[in-house]
Amino acid sequence: MLLENRNAVIYGGGGAIGGAVARAFAEEGARVHLAGRTQARLDRVAEEIRAAGGAAETAVVDALDETAVDRHADAVAERFGGIDISFDLISYGDVHGTPLAGMSLEDFERPVVNAVRSMFLTARAAARHMIPQRSGVILNLGGDGGHDPIRDYFIGGFQVALEATGTLRRQLAAELGPHGIRVVTLHTGGIPETVPASDPARDAITEMIVGRTMLGRAANLADVGRVAAFLASDGAASITAASVNITCGAVAD
Repeated sequence: MLLENRNAVIYGGGGAIGGAVARAFAEEGARVHLAGRTQARLDRVAEEIRAAGGAAETAVVDALDETAVDRHADAVAERFGGIDISFDLISYGDVHGTPLAGMSLEDFERPVVNAVRSMFLTARAAARHMIPQRSGVILNLGGDGGHDPIRDYFIGGFQVALEATGTLRRQLAAELGPHGIRVVTLHTGGIPETVPASDPARDAITEMIVGRTMLGRAANLADVGRVAAFLASDGAASITAASVNITCGAVAD
């Protein structure tokens, strides 16, 4: 198994992407620590993992709350002997469908602030435990998507948030690399499965995402889980500071 005996903290672990990643990590032998704001959603993912023979813990943690993030990371490290993987997968609260020229400052800046704040807090909390053990992997979702502006759909401050987290990823990688810690982003180009069926724009969003790809399909939740498990493993030991492109060709690096 790729992640046998690893401790993985997943922020946003009760969400669609967080749950998919957690299940993939558990299948590869990791003990997953699901952190999020809604206990019921965390419990649902944890129960699925345990039913499949995996190990899962849950905790209500707001990834934007400095004290809560630090306290939870300290508790995980103390009880389970360290933190090997940290993955920030919270939602940013971005507003889509409104042009920037007509958007309020609050709606524009919310995803930018939330993305940078959560990535900084969760990465810092993990790094403080990874540095003494001289190993660890810090992951996030989004990354270099900001280099490719979206012209045919209004997504507010989301692209700005992605570019900001990409810069933070590179700086973290530079500072933490000497301690054996890797920092990597998964760039998906959008996952249609995460758009609620009740969203009236679901078909249009799916068509936009798929239409930009070379493979005629978008990355799905299973793709994200499998790639994330590999990137968190020793098989990806030479990868850091990178945005790993799983856009199905929507972006050509």
